[in-house]
Amino acid sequence: MFVVTVIFEVQASAADAFRSAVLQQAENSLTREKACSRFDVCFDPQRPERVFLYEIYDDRAAFDEHLASDHFADFDRRVAPWVVDKTVNTWVQS
Repeated sequence: MFVVTVIFEVQASAADAFRSAVLQQAENSLTREKACSRFDVCFDPQRPERVFLYEIYDDRAAFDEHLASDHFADFDRRVAPWVVDKTVNTWVQS
């Protein structure tokens, strides 16, 4: 199992648009990628511009395929102007 956590900080003015885009990205990942078993999107109730992702893939190769997918590239390109900060961490289960 390969786990990815991401914390996004987006422009406050783009919070609603980012929410829509990231929820669509989660759905695309779960439906189009057999090796993606979880893609949770969590929103900070006090700061709508702060978003936390929790993703589970079969292995690192599956995550690399995710990063190479057309739907990820489209998402990344679309949200890039809104992102103020992005922190990505990866984890493995031993």
